[in-house]
Amino acid sequence: MVSPTRAMMTAEGARRRAELKICAFGSSPADKAVSLVYERVLHDAASPVSTERCRTQIAGVLDVLDADRSARDTSFWFGDRIGHADVMVACALRFLTEAHPGLFQPDRWPALAAHAAQCEALPAFQAVAQTFDPPR
Repeated sequence: MVSPTRAMMTAEGARRRAELKICAFGSSPADKAVSLVYERVLHDAASPVSTERCRTQIAGVLDVLDADRSARDTSFWFGDRIGHADVMVACALRFLTEAHPGLFQPDRWPALAAHAAQCEALPAFQAVAQTFDPPR
């Protein structure tokens, strides 16, 4: 609904598919982090197998995202202007770090840590920040 100069994602083609791929990978840690919250609050005792499976899946996708981001020399994921993939990954990392402190290790994923810090420093991110308040 906006002009191509204001759109946060390319309209078509290989670039759009690449952006969507990062968005899909970026949503994965958040999805698994939700599963870990449910595991903790909905069960009397968390399943070690389920918990470890989610943690392994989170780490695996963070490895992929960190490698992809570190291979780019642009300010944001796909250029010098923030896009939907940037927002998706930064929001997922915020949720992950708030819902499960210590699970995201900035030293292990430095490109993602730098990316999230850059996004979180933007006024638009600060204006809409909402701390995660887990169910009890």
